Amino acid sequence: MDNRQLAEKIIKNVGGKDNIVSAEHCATRLRLHLKDFSKRNDEAIMDLDDVKGTNLSNGQYQIILGSGKVNLVTDEVLKIIGDDKVSDAPVEKEGNWLQRAVKTLSDIFVPIIPAIVAGGLLMGLNNILTAPFFNGRTDSIISLYPGIAGLAQMINTFSSAAFAFLPVLIGFSATKKFGGNPYLGAAMGMIMVHPDLLNAYNLAATPAGDIPLWNIFGWDIPAVGYQGTVLPVLAVAWILAKIEIRLHKITPTWLDNLTTPLLATLITGFITFAFVGPLLRTAGDLLTIGITSMYNTLGFLGGALFGLFYAPITMTGMHHSFIPIETQLIAKATTSAGGSFIFPTASMNNVAQGAAVLAVLMTTKNEKMKSTAAASGVSALLGITEPAMFGINLRLRYPFIAAIIGSAIGSAWLAFRHVLAIALGAAGIPGFISIRPENWLDFGIGMILAFGVSFVLTIFFDKSGMLRQVEKDDKSKVKDEANNNEVKTAENVDSGEFNLFSPIEGLVKPISESEDGAFASKALGDGVAIDISSNQIFAPCDAKVETIFPTGHAIGLSTSNGINILIHAGIDTVNLEGKGFKSFVSEGDAIKKGDLLMEMDPQVIKDAGYSTQTMLVLMDVEGTISVDQGQKEVGDHIIRIS
Repeated sequence: MDNRQLAEKIIKNVGGKDNIVSAEHCATRLRLHLKDFSKRNDEAIMDLDDVKGTNLSNGQYQIILGSGKVNLVTDEVLKIIGDDKVSDAPVEKEGNWLQRAVKTLSDIFVPIIPAIVAGGLLMGLNNILTAPFFNGRTDSIISLYPGIAGLAQMINTFSSAAFAFLPVLIGFSATKKFGGNPYLGAAMGMIMVHPDLLNAYNLAATPAGDIPLWNIFGWDIPAVGYQGTVLPVLAVAWILAKIEIRLHKITPTWLDNLTTPLLATLITGFITFAFVGPLLRTAGDLLTIGITSMYNTLGFLGGALFGLFYAPITMTGMHHSFIPIETQLIAKATTSAGGSFIFPTASMNNVAQGAAVLAVLMTTKNEKMKSTAAASGVSALLGITEPAMFGINLRLRYPFIAAIIGSAIGSAWLAFRHVLAIALGAAGIPGFISIRPENWLDFGIGMILAFGVSFVLTIFFDKSGMLRQVEKDDKSKVKDEANNNEVKTAENVDSGEFNLFSPIEGLVKPISESEDGAFASKALGDGVAIDISSNQIFAPCDAKVETIFPTGHAIGLSTSNGINILIHAGIDTVNLEGKGFKSFVSEGDAIKKGDLLMEMDPQVIKDAGYSTQTMLVLMDVEGTISVDQGQKEVGDHIIRIS
């Protein structure tokens, strides 16, 4: 099926083009704002070629297509529904102000990342051609083969363009996000890097008396450009959009097209160079210098701390807030010996997560987990950690601990050796091309340290008994340590049935109908999704409390016969940081069917913009699972495992 046909079938199965308010895409997902979400046909869309999954989140219907493919299909969708529907939909304000700010930054920078990545990788290629690797580090590829010197010069020009004109890219994307005309935003970005201005990269080396000035009634305004800056352009785009929107409201229709662009550009331009630009240029430089200085001042300790906390930061989504800082660090690397320490740290984290999963692959005897670990481990080493981190490491806890320790050790080495990135790219093994060639050896050593420490620690946790195996080899009768009662063996379960009962009142559905794509894909396991109609969650069977998440929104149970159960209250409720949740049990408790586990406040969850749908997930169960659907009371039968 070609991209056009796929786009047509997607549109048909979301209720037609008239049901689509707007369309946009991120790195892997087509994101649709729909008038009526009930008109979508999930099952039909999931059956389409190249569709890897769907998700309903943040007021968007998300169709997972994968990198590369999503761009092409989104283009075809926009051709059918009209380019005027590109990402201009009203977005619901979900989460607290910090979460919304991070999402805004993500929405602005994700569309321009391909241009930044291309420029950065071209810069890395130029460095490979020009770095002195040969004859005692005196000769480069160019000096040995002068016939390709022109190619290196060409690549150098190509690589610097995205950073030299970064305000144009940000101006377009940010103005569109803030509701203004993106082409006016691009024009404002062009003004900020106009060749008549003093180039920002030359500002520090220019004596104060030689800085060009505009004199307006005795008021001197520096005529200095904003190459490689981020904060000033974001603020200018917001001001431009607000002025334009206001002018559209108060200007007569017959004058609007003529005067609104003129006045919006003139007013915003004056504000930019007179007030906002100089102030936020200083703020942006201080922010970047401050974070970099803290990292450099603390040395290997700073690297270790950043590496240790990088994975937990990623879990919250806060890593998107690094994008403006990293963009500015890499932009400055085009004209200096600087660069970004964030990308190397992300690479250490990804490799460490992958190593921990591969260690689980070596130790587990559960065939289903082996299959998941093999695929997700390789994926993490290549830069995609979600399957490894959420599918294996966090579920087993100790591999995650091993991974963040490995990340800390690898990142500490990189900080000690001052390894910096000059480009964005795939943070993992492919990350070498984004690192300065003279630092490749140190980058490789850091990667070996991160991998080795994570792998060995995970093996250690397993051998010491701290890493509890999901699959039980011993099928003899066991004693429940908490109540000393005899319980079923795994063998008995294999030959018979095991039943689970509803932990909460509500409408029970198969997990495939979950509003969260990760649960619906059964990546974490089979089970049910419950549209709740009460607020208390009870034990679905006799079990032991293995894990209570620090935020209180989820609890992990294990039965004596080796069945692992995850109860996850709400979707994305980890972002509430515990608000609205109360636990009534502790880790290690032996519980009976019907015991009260937790309470949640549905109104708090809804007010924050999240779904209250609750999932009960069976992890690594290989038997046949049947689900009793429909409206259920607490204690009603919902799952049979045979």
